[in-house]
Amino acid sequence: MNRTEKEQLVEELRSEFAQAKSLVLGSHVGIDANTVADLRSKFRAGGVQYRVVKNTLAKLAVQGTEMESLVDSFKGPTAVAYSFEDAIEPARIIKNFAKDNDKYEIRAGFLDGQALDADGVKHLASMPTKEELQAKFLGLLQAVPSKFLRTLNAAPQQFLMVLKAKADKDGGEG
Repeated sequence: MNRTEKEQLVEELRSEFAQAKSLVLGSHVGIDANTVADLRSKFRAGGVQYRVVKNTLAKLAVQGTEMESLVDSFKGPTAVAYSFEDAIEPARIIKNFAKDNDKYEIRAGFLDGQALDADGVKHLASMPTKEELQAKFLGLLQAVPSKFLRTLNAAPQQFLMVLKAKADKDGGEG
């Protein structure tokens, strides 16, 4: 790879990292190729980019950006997972994969201007998805009117039950 190709790759990485909602750094050293291919297919299915990067080029790409705090995490073979759509999905896929493959190393992450350690990435992965949050919010929106209607209907229903009890009592005496 000549110098101009390296410069182009650094600019490409810088641009992609800047557009990404979050970054997760890891290493799949010691994991067989078929397992890594399975991981890559999980990333593709989740709309997540996953690439192994040269540390020197990745360091240059984050230099001078808010992600510069990740420079120390680029050691040894490094893979970067990032998504332009969902900030949580890269962390979720990596956490689930690392749970099943103890050789996978979660190194660091980056979200909203903050560097995350491995525990921070795991915590990020445990957050609810956008769809789950939307469903909870919709449930809250539907709960208020339904409780209001139940409250409004309670008084007439109880009144009718009192009238029916009175009618049953009067009917039984007659």
